[in-house]
Amino acid sequence: MKTNFDQYLAGQLKDPGFAERFEKAGEAWDVALQIAALREGAGISQKQLARKLKTSQQQISRLESPSYEGHSLSMLRRVAAALGGSVRVVFESPATAHAGKKS
Repeated sequence: MKTNFDQYLAGQLKDPGFAERFEKAGEAWDVALQIAALREGAGISQKQLARKLKTSQQQISRLESPSYEGHSLSMLRRVAAALGGSVRVVFESPATAHAGKKS
């Protein structure tokens, strides 16, 4: 059974502009969570990571913010390398990207 919010969201997602903004927000959220999880898994603070990267703690906080969309590939690579990880970018066709999503 769908909740009121589920019904509301389903209606909003019919608007192509809203759907595009919603999708982009989800992508930024994924990047932010992955950075934070990798950092926390390494057992270091934002400040410690900032020192390793010769940047500010505020920049690390920004990278881990779901509302931030200014991630550069070079910075993501630096973060991953400092944390012993790697970066993988995947491009999907519209058919592939929506194949597993519920409507």
